[in-house]
Amino acid sequence: MRILITGGAGFLGSHLSDRLLAQGHEVVCMDNFFTGRKRNIRHLLEHPDFELLRHDVIDPFKIEVDQIYNLACPASPIHYQFNAIKTIKTSVMGAINCLGLAKRTKARVFQASTSECYGDPSVHPQPEQYWGNVNPIGIRSCYDEGKRCAETLFMDYHRQNDVDIRIVRIFNTYGPRMCPDDGRVVSNFIVQALRGDAITIYGEGQQTRSFCYCDDLISGFLKLMNQEEIIGPVNMGNPGEFTILELAQKVIAQTGSSSKIIYESLPQDDPKQRQPDIQLAREKLNWEPTLNLEEGLKPTIEYFDQLLSES
Repeated sequence: MRILITGGAGFLGSHLSDRLLAQGHEVVCMDNFFTGRKRNIRHLLEHPDFELLRHDVIDPFKIEVDQIYNLACPASPIHYQFNAIKTIKTSVMGAINCLGLAKRTKARVFQASTSECYGDPSVHPQPEQYWGNVNPIGIRSCYDEGKRCAETLFMDYHRQNDVDIRIVRIFNTYGPRMCPDDGRVVSNFIVQALRGDAITIYGEGQQTRSFCYCDDLISGFLKLMNQEEIIGPVNMGNPGEFTILELAQKVIAQTGSSSKIIYESLPQDDPKQRQPDIQLAREKLNWEPTLNLEEGLKPTIEYFDQLLSES
């Protein structure tokens, strides 16, 4: 198939490009390089079935494809809060443009949504049926509400125009090719540990997250996209739950760092608990993560160690 990936030069988009090309598909990678990086796809530029298109998903586009993966949107608080209006436009107008293309070409279209749809949850772990606890006017709203609106658009295009959709809600994911300056907790801790800087924990470090290695997540993407039973939303993440303090301790142990841990105030609307209920993915897609946190941290640390040595 000929497959479009918006945000294709990003952390997850580049891994998805690798996997689709390995399966024999043609890949069109669209990216405006706000958070995507050319280094993520440099190894693909000479591939005969890979095409790079520098374009912003906010602006209309026409292309003939069989499938669309809409991964375009900055996903870390530092990046999505940098230009909040741009972030929500990327989610909403990007979804409209991808859905319009899918309607015209009869392509199946995939929306990378987020666990942020659940906000600071009052239900734990979070099943797909939970409507969430989201602040609609906070500093994270540009991302949270943008993604929620994108899901609304996907469902309405499906109901009204019979567009063939798939929706995944991604929980914390990590791995090689994350941006070192994205402010996400895994990349933050690894970079600080490798540099010997103090590791910064917000609050007391007792808030929890569930960390899924990128290869496991991409396998879930492909299973959801290439089956006929469900359209989603489907939670994807690793249900193994860790406190932020436990993550910091694991990173220090694996890097052999002498970094000390320091504590700062908790950011506004930062969720206190985050753990996916993945029963639906297990039952309908026969999917669940295979790598635990210790196994996934090893190649991630190696990637950042190499990256820092080059800078």
